[in-house]
Formats: sequence, structure tokens, C-alpha cells
Amino acid sequence: MDPKPSVKPNETRITRFLHVVEWLGNALPHPVSLFALFAAGVVVLSGILGFFDVAVIDPRPEGAKGRADNGLIEVVSLMNAEGLRLIVLNLVRNFVEFAPLGTVLVALLGVGVAERSGWLTAVIRGMVLQAPPSLVTVIIVFAGVLSNTASEMGYVVLVPLAAVVFYSLGRHPLAGLAAAFAGVSGGYSANLLIGTVDPLLSGITTEAARLIDPGYEVDVSANWYFMIASTFLITTVGSFISLKIVEPSLGTYDGTPEGLDDEDEHRLDPLTAQEKKGLWRTLWATLLFAGLLVILVVPEGAILRNQETGAVAGSPFLRGIVAVIFVYFLMVGIVYGSTVGTIRNDRDVINAMAHAMSTLGLYIALVFFAAQFVKFFGWTNLGSITAVTGANFLQSIGMTGPALFFLFILVCAFINLMLGSASAQWAVTAPIFVPMLMLLGYAPEVIQAAYRIGDSSTNIITPMMSYFGLIMAFVARYLPKAGVGTLIAMMLPYSVAFLVLWSIFFFVWTFVIGMPVGPASPTYYTPHIKDRARVRRLVDGVDARAEPFETRRVVIETEPGGEMLAELAFEAYGEIRHAALVLIEFEGEDARGRVNGPVPGKLDARESADRR
Repeated sequence: MDPKPSVKPNETRITRFLHVVEWLGNALPHPVSLFALFAAGVVVLSGILGFFDVAVIDPRPEGAKGRADNGLIEVVSLMNAEGLRLIVLNLVRNFVEFAPLGTVLVALLGVGVAERSGWLTAVIRGMVLQAPPSLVTVIIVFAGVLSNTASEMGYVVLVPLAAVVFYSLGRHPLAGLAAAFAGVSGGYSANLLIGTVDPLLSGITTEAARLIDPGYEVDVSANWYFMIASTFLITTVGSFISLKIVEPSLGTYDGTPEGLDDEDEHRLDPLTAQEKKGLWRTLWATLLFAGLLVILVVPEGAILRNQETGAVAGSPFLRGIVAVIFVYFLMVGIVYGSTVGTIRNDRDVINAMAHAMSTLGLYIALVFFAAQFVKFFGWTNLGSITAVTGANFLQSIGMTGPALFFLFILVCAFINLMLGSASAQWAVTAPIFVPMLMLLGYAPEVIQAAYRIGDSSTNIITPMMSYFGLIMAFVARYLPKAGVGTLIAMMLPYSVAFLVLWSIFFFVWTFVIGMPVGPASPTYYTPHIKDRARVRRLVDGVDARAEPFETRRVVIETEPGGEMLAELAFEAYGEIRHAALVLIEFEGEDARGRVNGPVPGKLDARESADRR
């Protein structure tokens, strides 16, 4: 391990802090090793806590799925014969059933074809090179945000291209590089399209949510609305920081670029006639594809609608969005590649898919150990116990309101400084924070959206980000004496602005305006109950009529044999939308009912259930 950095006389506190962060990050083992250690640590810890019979009171109602008869959540030890058998029998199953694995592989099969055909590179070049000089900065940041649909394309193509474009315009090349890097990495979670990171994160969130609710599933499109809106926020903020702070501070560039090769020179070549023809064809193909989706989704009774409710929410379209991503990118890749000559036959398509898969070796190794860690965490009940303990602590200090998310985002941003991989960080923290915040009444979809803000905002100032070294190499072409501190100092204004303004935007969007973060994504957690859709409609209907402090009697039809009357007391108008606060269960034909009280500190409800 490298020695701890010494304090230099002229260093500011911020510089010393960043050096310490860099040292701590370098002290961590490889992410794959980290997950292997975490998995082993869970096994050992479960044995120790199990020996001392550690347990907490289960907050779920009596009769809820997974709730023990004694009402306790107890540590289950894996350091015994039964635990060893469980591990050995499920090691492979844990891996192949890990939710993010299949979705990421399928999505990248399509994206790989689009990338190898040259379509993604042509789109980025077309956007940047055709932009008016006065809008170059805005277009570069915007293109950076969109480029993360295709994983590393933004880092490899757009960042060096932006530096070359600025240099050719007589502006400081590092200003262009910074603008592109801010869009690509700082705005990593914002996009107009669903990218490869969405199935990855939603899969991890689903696994974490199932520690509390075994039937819960987070759609790939869970944060789509918020990410679309965030695209324009990041573009606006990133462009302002570039034009008003970063570029003026860099001054005039008087140096001579080093190490620029033929590839860099060709980055400024205008699109050829054949490339333009290919882009036009993919545009027409995109319009036809969109029209087909409209036919399959929009009309009543359409094939890809929810066949039970007739709604788009919970439909095959949203739940199978990864298949849509795969088909779309495969289609545009083939159309563009066949036009420009990069794809001539089926072998070229297969080779493109194989190349995309060849880049996932490290990811697959990481997923194997991450899957074991998540499963062990669930088997031992350590995740549930940590969540209940943390939720109880937050309730005891009165920190249960939406403002809690500011603290959560800051914690995620800080962890990201030392664990730069989005998937690695979320796989570690999701099993703790998702159940904890669910117990406070917040939906996993909202929790995931908040995490993405913290994760993205500090990507651009941490040397632990996997492409940080590549960006440093691009910087050195124009400023050979530049060090890590140079890049961090240049990107720090973006990081701070993104973190502060994006967090405020999230709070206003979600809790002030009340907009959902994605299609059919709830803001508050509704426990998994029988006939959830009917209870949801009931709750929404009551809320529309409720007045402050008014008590309402509600008739709920149940199984054949009767109906149940339940009195629900609402402390204030609108609180009923916290559906996690009231749980109504139906049991068989006798229509026995139970109304469980709210999460403490949220709503003072009377518990009562009568049979008519």
C-alpha cells in the first residue's frame, strides 16, 4: 500500500482532502476482491451474531409473507453445517439468477452491433461538428450526456473529439475536454434514452427490495422520466459552468499538442456522403420502429399493454424494455453498417456481438462475487436487521421526511469517491439503504433515482473512476505537466454544481411537484398485498375526496362471502398517498380484514376492522 500522503506547506485544505481521498481509494483492493471479502465477511459475521442470538422486532404485520411466528427477525448463521450446504447448493444459482446479469448481457448485444457499425460514432460527430460555434459547448455537454447510452463511447470518442474541436476553434482544448467529461461522466445517469446502466441498477435494486418484499420488481424504465428531465438540467448547468467558470480560469492556450495521431486528425473530418446516407436511413428506421411501438402499446387492448388492467403500467412493454433496447440498437446498427459497408453479412453482426461480450469479462467476474454477497446478506437477515435498526434510529431522531434524501445523496457521493464503479457501489450499498428507506415508506424506484445523483456527481473528481486514467492521458496531450490535481481542480466546479442543483431538482420534482420518477414508478412504498391494484384505486379515490382530520368509512369488496368495513383516519389531506402507512389484507372467503397502523411519525391512524 502506498504511504499516506504528507502535508505540503502550500496545500489548501481541499487539496489535502482530495489527496487523502485518492490515498484511501488506492488502499482499497480490486472491486472483485472487495466483493469476495464482503461475502466471506458476511458468513463470519453471521456466525458471531448468531451465536449471541441477535434479533430485532419485525415491523411487518402478522401473517405477512416471510414474517416469523415469534415476530422477530433473527440472524441466521452460515457458519454451520446447514449454512455450508446452503452455500454449496446455491453458488451457481445465485450467479445465474442475479437480476442485472441477463439484462445487461442482452442490452449490450444490440448496443455492440450499433457501436461496431460506426453508427454511434457518426451520431456524436454529426452532433458536434455541425453545431454553430456559439453553441458548441452546449452541444458537447448534451452529446456527452446522450453518449452514456453506449457505455464507454463517450469517454473514447467524444472527450478527445471535444478537445480537438476547441483547439481548432482557437479555444482552450481542456475547456472542451472538461465540458465533454462533465456531460459523459458527471451526467452519467441522465439520458433521453434508456441505457446499459438502467438494467444494471434496476436489477440490483430489485434484489435489495426483495429483502423486505419478496415479490417486488423494479422496472428498467423506473427512473426514465426523471432522467429525461435531468438531461436538460445537466446540459444547462454544465454549459454555464464551462462558459462562466472553467474556460475563463484556463485562459488562452499557447502550447502545442503532443502525441496527436492520424486518428485524432480524422476526428474533425466532416461526415462523408455515405455516412450521412446511413444516418438518414437509420432515422427513417427509427421512425418506423417508433410507429410500430405506438401500434403495439397505445391503443386500448394493444398487444404490449397490461392484459389484466389494460394500462401501460406493469405492461410487457415496460417490463420487457430490455428486449426493445436490444432490437432497436441491433436494427440501427445493421441499417447503418449495411449502408456504409461496415456490416456486410451475418458474420459481421455476430462478430460485433462477440466483441461486445468480450469486453464484459471483468464485469462477469465482479457479478459472480456481488451475487454471492447479496444473497448471503439476505439469507443471514443481516440486511433486514440493518435496515430495521437504521430505520428505527432515523425515526427516533425524527429524520423520516423527504429531506432525508439530501443526506442519502451526500453519503452516496462520498462513497463514490473511493468506489468509483456504479454497479460495485450500488451492489454494496443497496442491500442496506433500499430496505432501510422502504421501511420509512419510500419506494425503491425513488431511492435508486437519488442514488444515481450522488454516484454521477462525483465521478469526475475521483481517480477511482475506471476511465480517469484515460482522461488524464488526453489532458497530458495538451498540458504535459498536468497531474491528477489539475484534472480534479478543473472538474470540481461541475461536481459541486451538479451535486447541489441536481439534489434540489430531485427534491422539487419528487416531493414538491409530486411527479413520478418513471413510468408507473411510485414515490412511496406500497407493501405487497393481495389485490394491490384494487386497494391502490381505493386509496387514490379516498384521497381525492378527503379533508383534513376527516374520518371516512370505506367499503371494500373481497372474496365471495362478504365485505369489510374499515375506518381510516387521515391526519391531513394528501397523507393517504403514503400507501405504506395503511395495509389492508383479505383472507379467504370469510373476508376477515385488518388495517395496520402507519409507519411511526408519518400518520396517526386508528386501527379498526369490522365485518358487515
